[in-house]
Amino acid sequence: MIVWASICELQKRYPSPHAHTEYGGLQIDISRDQNEDFKQQTVALYEQSNDTLETFVIHMFQKGMTMSEISNLIEGMYGHHHTPQTISNMTQTVTEAVDAFRQHSLSERYVYVYLDATFLPVKRETVSKEAVYIVVGIGEDGSKEVLAYTIAPTESSYVCEDIQARGVAEALPFISDGLTGIKDSIHSVLSKAKYQSCFIHIARNIAHKIRVSDLKVICEDLKCLYRTMDKAEAEQGLDAFTEKERMSYAKFTQSLKANPDLFTFHDFPQIIRRSIFSTNLIESFSKSKEQFLNEASLNRFLVTLFEAYNQWFATRCHIGFDQAVKN
Repeated sequence: MIVWASICELQKRYPSPHAHTEYGGLQIDISRDQNEDFKQQTVALYEQSNDTLETFVIHMFQKGMTMSEISNLIEGMYGHHHTPQTISNMTQTVTEAVDAFRQHSLSERYVYVYLDATFLPVKRETVSKEAVYIVVGIGEDGSKEVLAYTIAPTESSYVCEDIQARGVAEALPFISDGLTGIKDSIHSVLSKAKYQSCFIHIARNIAHKIRVSDLKVICEDLKCLYRTMDKAEAEQGLDAFTEKERMSYAKFTQSLKANPDLFTFHDFPQIIRRSIFSTNLIESFSKSKEQFLNEASLNRFLVTLFEAYNQWFATRCHIGFDQAVKN
């Protein structure tokens, strides 16, 4: 009787699960005794893939590869095919990270805050390019951090309200590319923040409106404006530039003269001014990916990208900030 009971215990089995691994699909037979003392370590309970494959897929996803591209890469490397849907299911583990990223508390004070938009194709009912608004903050220790982002079919000031709700109470200058209504939105939540128009965006917009024969000279004149030593010199340079070009390009010269936020960067130490007059710090994100299936996929990709960015720059001081603190 004792022998028969032992045999029954050894032969009792759970249904054999199918696991996805970097070596292809595996059918795993898991023996269990009646006392449930045996715990297998091959694949975690209720999981259908091992950590190695999931980590590889998420890493490739973070690099900007599509589900089909990842599927083809795995098949080429290991000789086993995983459908794009299977690959997509593995990236679902990032969904919790998306929610956590959007809800985590922020510091109360940031020295500089950058806001810019990049346009990426998103599939809803049709595929169209939509604005992805990204906010990056530099802390008092010079570390950089992506604070928030939002995806919107049209330009939106939601991110300003979002960072305030999550704890930001003070930012010295806000640097943006002149999005419609964004300055008012910033001052509605951070009334004491200064505002700097992105000088590089202004120069690029002007370059599209002038004759090719004048392009080199005008671009050099604009560079001289943001390379000036102080605000008085910059304003004198702007007066000379507008007087020189007003007959040929009256519209944009008037626009420059009417912009009160061109030289805000001169209110800060010279060693860090090069970081303030433009939003180029954010532009690296616009080169990361050019195709998405839907908004959920875009959210997962962006958050993995932002978390890697935050981790990398958490202990690194932005150029010039360490000297500015010493002075």
